[in-house]
Amino acid sequence: MAGRAFTYHLYPYSHRESEDDFNLDNRLRWGALPKVEQLATTEEKELYLRTYVTTYLKEEIAEEQIIRNLDPFRTFLDVAAQTSGQLINYSNIARDTGVSVKTVQSYFQILEDTLLGTFIHPFHESVRKRMHTNPKFYLFDEGIRRALSRTLTLDVLPQTRPYGTAFEHFIINECIKLNHYGRKDFTFSYLRTYDDAELDLIIERPGRLRALVEIKSKEQVDERD
Repeated sequence: MAGRAFTYHLYPYSHRESEDDFNLDNRLRWGALPKVEQLATTEEKELYLRTYVTTYLKEEIAEEQIIRNLDPFRTFLDVAAQTSGQLINYSNIARDTGVSVKTVQSYFQILEDTLLGTFIHPFHESVRKRMHTNPKFYLFDEGIRRALSRTLTLDVLPQTRPYGTAFEHFIINECIKLNHYGRKDFTFSYLRTYDDAELDLIIERPGRLRALVEIKSKEQVDERD
């Protein structure tokens, strides 16, 4: 009955839950699923993450009959992982996947509905206009993103593009987790100007000023950044 149900989302570990065991480089490489943090070897972690992805396809999608034809969805997952954190181009993904634009949109919605990712919409004072422009989509965990994109065997080294991408995902997913756990009712968006300058994250906080966040993984950040 209405009023008797409570909704709780359980995410991979936040940095606060790891406490003294938190290691940023490990988090960027393996993600934050609780089981991953319990595994000792690289081989075990790789196997677990690959199995997790396979189990999701088999149990959550096929057995629940959310999607009847899994082949294009498998291809879509590869593309979604490779483009996670980028502006979604539905037409390009539809062409790469071999399905319609509406089908690609439904695939992304499935990922959001099953809590495997979050849309970040472009900032606009009008909420209606935000929803009518292409968003970004961030997968919920770095280990899963790397498993889907088949990059688990590659190192994530500081001062490289993969490191910066992983760090951006980490920061945004941490914000999403802590927002839900803290019941803050914050909303998140990004800003891209007409000349393609971009602000990574705008956090709107009820009763407080907006927070404008530029995410950099560099040890030394100057005004040019």
